[in-house]
Amino acid sequence: MTLLFLKLLLAHLVADFVIQPLKWIKDKEQKAFASTGLIYHAGVHALLYAIAFSFNPQYWLGFTILVVTHYLIDGFKCIAGRYADNYSGPDSLMNRRTFFVIDQILHLAIIAFVVSLYFSGISEWVIPQEKILALAIAVLLLTRVSSIIIKVVISRWAPLNVYDGDHSLANAGSFIGMLERLFIFVFILSGNWHGIGFLLAAKSVFRFGDLKEAHDRKLTEYILIGTLISFGLAITVGLAYLHLI
Repeated sequence: MTLLFLKLLLAHLVADFVIQPLKWIKDKEQKAFASTGLIYHAGVHALLYAIAFSFNPQYWLGFTILVVTHYLIDGFKCIAGRYADNYSGPDSLMNRRTFFVIDQILHLAIIAFVVSLYFSGISEWVIPQEKILALAIAVLLLTRVSSIIIKVVISRWAPLNVYDGDHSLANAGSFIGMLERLFIFVFILSGNWHGIGFLLAAKSVFRFGDLKEAHDRKLTEYILIGTLISFGLAITVGLAYLHLI
């Protein structure tokens, strides 16, 4: 049961957060169910789910449920997003964040439901293959998925000058966040919790000069919120991984 769930979860994360170009997302938002981007996106999910099921026809019902519901959920989310843009005004971004969270919760719930169709809750020992899958999912969560989640959550508070490209490397903040979460993950797995405190202190030292010169309280609070969410996600993933293995 655990192995199948991890395979399907990995397929979902890769299809939703890695193999989905921006043009597909924009096309979905504009056309909803009439979008070719949505069709391509559902096709990628279908392929990855088929791989997760090892192309075994025994799982045809679960495969069908996952692909069809993903298509429907994403389509209705896009319609709701367009409605929010047209009628919600300043609250549209908040509504889109809500839709994003609901969308992911529904997808994960359906994956769990599909797995339950083939297993009756029997506990299994985690085998090496499952450890590899769990590690792959953890790394994906700590990198691309966390970056998107953090961006979605804190976008409402972003100061106007936070994306000033004249004073920073392209996408540097995103890569720094990924690296810090991976470091935290390694610290947790190795039992070196003090390393997390050292990492937070080191980041504070490097940030102190910029924040002091900026004299911008909003920027300081924005960075603090992003840092705490990043550390919180990394610790959560690390503890979940330890519990699983």
